[in-house]
Amino acid sequence: MLNINKAIPDEGSYRLDPRGHLADIDDWSDEVAMTLATEEGIMLTEAHWAVIRYLRECYLDREKLMNAREALCSLEKAFAGQGGGKYLYRLFPGGPVRQGGRIAGLPELDYTADLSFGSFH
Repeated sequence: MLNINKAIPDEGSYRLDPRGHLADIDDWSDEVAMTLATEEGIMLTEAHWAVIRYLRECYLDREKLMNAREALCSLEKAFAGQGGGKYLYRLFPGGPVRQGGRIAGLPELDYTADLSFGSFH
């Protein structure tokens, strides 16, 4: 017999792909972001939220964010007044594009980790 409680997905549930990114961008919410950030060892502040919102806005406006290098350049420009790259890496030590994008619920961007060059992953 069908259990209706198991047939309806839990509103707070989400699935991750093998690399730790949300399998479905529509599963993202502030609560999911806080959970993902906690798993990364990050307590989200308004500064973190500004970066997360910027990344999500870029992705949703373009339907596909540019590659990782272009995303980082865009972030550095947008947050130059706060310190640019150094500021972003203090907020997201695992990388503002890689770690910030994961918390923002975005799919992994092209060239985020280039294993042929020994990038950490």
